[in-house]
Amino acid sequence: MLSQAVRYFTEESRSLACMSAVCGTGDRTYAAFGGAASPDDRPVAADSIFDLASLSKLFTGLAAMRLRAAGKLDFGAKVTRYAPQFAFLEDITVSQVLGFEIALRTPERIDAQKDPKAAEAMLFTCRPFPNGPNAYSDIHAMTARYILEGAADESLTEIVERELLRPLGMRETRCRVPENEISRCVCYDREHRIHGENRLVREGVLPGTVHDPKARVMAPDGEAFCGHAGLFSTAGDMTRLCRGILRGDVLSAADLKEMARNRTGRPLPGGGWTQHLGLLCYVRNPEQRHSEVPEYMSGEAVSLSGFTGNHIAVDPKLGIFEFFLGNRVMNRLTALIPSPGKTIMDYGLAPDGTGSVDWPGEGKVISSVNYVYLKDRHYHPEAAKTLGV
Repeated sequence: MLSQAVRYFTEESRSLACMSAVCGTGDRTYAAFGGAASPDDRPVAADSIFDLASLSKLFTGLAAMRLRAAGKLDFGAKVTRYAPQFAFLEDITVSQVLGFEIALRTPERIDAQKDPKAAEAMLFTCRPFPNGPNAYSDIHAMTARYILEGAADESLTEIVERELLRPLGMRETRCRVPENEISRCVCYDREHRIHGENRLVREGVLPGTVHDPKARVMAPDGEAFCGHAGLFSTAGDMTRLCRGILRGDVLSAADLKEMARNRTGRPLPGGGWTQHLGLLCYVRNPEQRHSEVPEYMSGEAVSLSGFTGNHIAVDPKLGIFEFFLGNRVMNRLTALIPSPGKTIMDYGLAPDGTGSVDWPGEGKVISSVNYVYLKDRHYHPEAAKTLGV
């Protein structure tokens, strides 16, 4: 059943170059693997190392909840109590940041800065604004890093290692991949993008190098965990995390329920809903197309997706989890913003974003555009059947 989902994404649509899919309960685990982890068609393996991208936010959120449970972090306190660097957030609470309850913006793009020091300085100038329809942002988790570090008086890397990785036995989750394990890393090189008439190929992204552009400039050598992205992990370690959450080894049932409480979702005047977000995570959205939480899970589930091709959902109420680690970047078209008057179909893609585009000098380039909307049709039902729910 899971193998059918893997076949669809890696062989039929080919929107993912490779995929490690896992679902389970507190004591049962099911897994399937498929696809190539590198340009020379090295098969993905159970111990392949993936860039978690925004799945990293879950670690920051869980760490924040654990610091609160230990009495080290007051969610009702002002941000500047723990991180005085954020001068424009003196009236904003920790809870508002962790729950995406306000928008945070910087005067310039963080990933456009010349070095880590300049990028950090730009982050510290972020300002609060009222939320719009899309409340999700990397800046909240990046700000949370400094809040947690101020509260615990140690680096976020050390906090996550002490609170999560070591207790759960997650020995292969880290910011910096050791040199002798680089050969196990999935390759995310040669990402293609189309913005109107402009075409971009991003080359030179070495295995074991974080894909996220903000993390690349803030911690280019993986020497720090930026809070929003930057962690690498394996299917085995992510299974340990999910099962630890379900067992109650990470947070209490009450804290997990609090983490999954919607803080942003509301109806829009013209119809539809805003994003439904909990504490550095997604929670159930009434519109399934816009919900990272699978349809078969309860309203107490927490979920996240990651740009490089990842997804996770954990439901403590039903005692189940599912995730997949994938690669939608390597030799793939990840973004297509059509020129005015055109649609993605004018570039040769199907309405759901699958297919390929003609690329000068290269021939056909496979698309992973809009692949996230394919999960409801081709992944979640297979996971549900596997779990028997």
